[in-house]
Amino acid sequence: MKPEELPILADKEKALQASKTCRLLYCSSTACVASGSGAVKDGLTRALKDNPAGKAAALAQTGCMGLCSHGPMVRVEHADRPSTLYEYVNGEAAARIVADELAGQAPAAIAPESAGRVLPQDIPFFTRQTKVVLARAGVIDPERIEDYIAHDGYTALTRALGMTPEQVCDEIQRSGLRGRGGAGYPTGLKWQHVRSAAGDKKYVVANGDEGDPGAYMDRTLMEADPHSVLEGMIIAAYAVGAQQGFFYVRAEYPLAVKRLERAIRMATRQGLLGKNILGSEFSFAVDIRIGAGAFVCGEETALMASIEGQRGLPRMRPPYPAQSGLWGCPTLINNVETLGAITAIVNKGADWFHGIGTEKSKGTKIFALTGKLNNTGLIEVPMGITLREIVYDIGGGVAAGRSFKAAQTGGPSGGCIPAEHLDTPVDYESLKALGSIMGSGGLVVMDDTSSMPAVAKFFMEFCVDESCGKCVPCRVGTVQIQGILQKVVDGKAVQADIDRLERLCVTVQRTSLCGLGQSAPNPVISTLRYFRDEYEQMLGAAASARAEVSA
Repeated sequence: MKPEELPILADKEKALQASKTCRLLYCSSTACVASGSGAVKDGLTRALKDNPAGKAAALAQTGCMGLCSHGPMVRVEHADRPSTLYEYVNGEAAARIVADELAGQAPAAIAPESAGRVLPQDIPFFTRQTKVVLARAGVIDPERIEDYIAHDGYTALTRALGMTPEQVCDEIQRSGLRGRGGAGYPTGLKWQHVRSAAGDKKYVVANGDEGDPGAYMDRTLMEADPHSVLEGMIIAAYAVGAQQGFFYVRAEYPLAVKRLERAIRMATRQGLLGKNILGSEFSFAVDIRIGAGAFVCGEETALMASIEGQRGLPRMRPPYPAQSGLWGCPTLINNVETLGAITAIVNKGADWFHGIGTEKSKGTKIFALTGKLNNTGLIEVPMGITLREIVYDIGGGVAAGRSFKAAQTGGPSGGCIPAEHLDTPVDYESLKALGSIMGSGGLVVMDDTSSMPAVAKFFMEFCVDESCGKCVPCRVGTVQIQGILQKVVDGKAVQADIDRLERLCVTVQRTSLCGLGQSAPNPVISTLRYFRDEYEQMLGAAASARAEVSA
């Protein structure tokens, strides 16, 4: 394919979609599949087949529409009027939706508790978000490259190939984009390091190995818009001088793997991957590597070992991957959300992206909003939005009328933020000051029924299970921390145990080999910092129980 052929293909797809009286889009993300979108698809298909006007309509799948707790979801698009969004759709409701929409009438009024009711699209869950990386999620069919191209797909690649690699690196650096995998390292600076590293062979890796409990940002992006991540990877490869790329995705994400495989095949067929991309001298190939699900393989050195066919164990740094990565060659490793932001930056410019967010945290961030909330799902918000806005505006407040107690950001490596800090801006620096981290984007909300020592124990159990065991501080220290937390929860701890717990947390933080062990104590430290009274109450209950036994 030549660059001038892209707009022709885009116009052809737009004309095809515009020729339909309406488009019925059903969510086919993992979340909606789990809640029954397969039956919704079957119901829509049958209803369209049985309706004489059905041939003039189009049925298409999309990725995540965001409000996962209200799925399965269906959106109906018309050329002459606003779209309609339906929630809690089942097979029976699908037939009613088709009948109403093809008849051109307003959706039938149904009881609020009924399946397939209309969900207003002007609610804060939608209006308070800023879609950059997820702009096409829930809009396009992720398995059709034509739909992606019709929505400005691969225009950023065309634009990047008209720039020098140095100019592309500079554009990303000026945008202020920081790595979305958790560390927050400046993306453009990392690209520059790989670009300037010595070596004839270089690699690019898309890290899709998220494993935080309750987190599914990367999975959803790969399911909903795989071409955006692929296009970002191709641009990155051009910028740093790489010839080979790898998607590293955990085996628990079969739908993401399937759609990435299809995206790679379609892009190769169209001349957007492989030899002489878009008629240029640049060539690049991409493969997929499936991880076995080890949490530690999200750490870049363990990830590279896994790609090379070795056991996924971290190693000391330096050397950093930018100097010596896969098979000893310079390697660029970016989280898939980071790569998903590249196309928007190249198309709209570094200054545009730099204008979103805070002074030091630019752009938007995707969060998997979970826990005790009325609205849970996938959101994308500008850096600097407050935790209160996320919980009460976007999240719709705490479920069942309970009170907010804490929010945990950053997964098992993050900290628990109490109610008195609800107005804290959500950015890298502010979260770090509170003893938490941005992480890859997990955000779990807890209500006043949650026991914070029990929460800390839950996350520590996860870290114990996922520790690779290579270094003593993590292998032994996390087990010791877990044991003390178990004593606290069981009402058997004494004050000396709490003192020992704090010393252990500091030791594990300072001496562990990789980020897993270094951050594993964060939930414990933050709950001790903000909810020490709960630990002390458990100590007091234990002392009272021992006194009664003695008496």
